Amino acid sequence: MTDTLEKTTKAEPLRKQRWGWVLAVLLLGALALTVSGILPFREMVSQQRQIDRAHEQLSALEDENATLTEDIEMLGTDAEIERIAREQYGLVRPGEIAYVVVTPEESVVVTVPSNDSIVRSDQRPWWRRVWDFVAGTDVQPDG
Repeated sequence: MTDTLEKTTKAEPLRKQRWGWVLAVLLLGALALTVSGILPFREMVSQQRQIDRAHEQLSALEDENATLTEDIEMLGTDAEIERIAREQYGLVRPGEIAYVVVTPEESVVVTVPSNDSIVRSDQRPWWRRVWDFVAGTDVQPDG
């Protein structure tokens, strides 16, 4: 009977150690899965932002193209050519008198932000920096 008691007491710590190792391996596996999921997620978020910026740039370029097309059409009229000649080059028709109004130069006021108003990334709380890493908002755009 004492043999069976000794066997159970020796086997008990071994089982606990096995469960500890199994738990450690499972936790490491979960950590590896989490990390392998976060990094591609960051890349997907970064690429989606680049796509959104490219769509915005495309929209802006299409608007500018439409404006330039309208300008080209306007330049084909005599009225537009005369308006540009009068405004930009100061040309007048024979018999007209041109006047030039000179305004005094205004002083330029330059404001420089104080160092207190600038928030640096190292002044953000740790949880904000971690969230920015996970969400991919800390990724700087190329170019």
